[in-house]
Amino acid sequence: VMEEAAQIMEVEAFIPMVLQNPDTATGKSRLKRVLLIGDHHQLPPVVKNLAFQKYSRLDQSLFARLVRLGVPATQLDFQGRARPAIANLYRWRYTSLGDLPGVLAPDGPHALAVPGFRHDFQLVHVADPQGVGESTPLPHYVQNLAEAEFVVATYMYMRLCGIPASRISIITTYNGQRDLLSDVVDRRCGSDARYGPPRAIATTDKFQGQQNDYILLSLVRTRAVGHLRDVRRLVVSLSRARLGLYVFCDAPLFCGCTELRPAFSQLEARPTKLQLLTAERAPPARRLPPPG
Repeated sequence: VMEEAAQIMEVEAFIPMVLQNPDTATGKSRLKRVLLIGDHHQLPPVVKNLAFQKYSRLDQSLFARLVRLGVPATQLDFQGRARPAIANLYRWRYTSLGDLPGVLAPDGPHALAVPGFRHDFQLVHVADPQGVGESTPLPHYVQNLAEAEFVVATYMYMRLCGIPASRISIITTYNGQRDLLSDVVDRRCGSDARYGPPRAIATTDKFQGQQNDYILLSLVRTRAVGHLRDVRRLVVSLSRARLGLYVFCDAPLFCGCTELRPAFSQLEARPTKLQLLTAERAPPARRLPPPG
């Protein structure tokens, strides 16, 4: 059984098969069945050499190859992680993705609002007051200080609302921004017991396969969409949250990207200025309207 089989290279998938100890009686392999579990709609194997990645197709997993060749596969048709409204942001990538009863229960956690926030998900437009936007102190090392400060300020607000740090994760699409976010969290929250660090500060690629109740997502770029144009990375980014998702970015830039329209058309349907309810505190008591 191979978990996350769509994120490992073909040669890595073959290694455990060929290293099976042979049957002592027949001398043949004891391997009878291989079960691959993964999602080819999410990120492929990481191959840093672009020539090997694009021309040799080393970023194609055995899982994705078999699906492409039409080998019968059972596809996920129900999700039990996110609120239906959040799941709608990536539901369009799947043939028929329904919701399990647990996320529809009127008395469950998915029916309660995020304490201190008017919306359970929101696209937040970040305008740099200094007019700087993204910067690249090193090649391919993209950062956005204004966005990092906004994300960390939102995290601090969530902590003051009583949301446990263990239920909040901050993810971003670039290593440079991850390091910058870590620095800002250390500076703003490290010495104050009211805040502390979130459960994780990670890149989208590293956070694949994980989840948390509340996700703060920083998209960083202000000059070009960058590698979020790969819709698989978008699906991973939007599908990590269970109860609350807040996407910080240059809204006009990302909303204008054709590849991202199915998700961003839903995000921009809500106000792009973060809407707070400062009188609310955790645990949540306000109920959200039932999913339509």
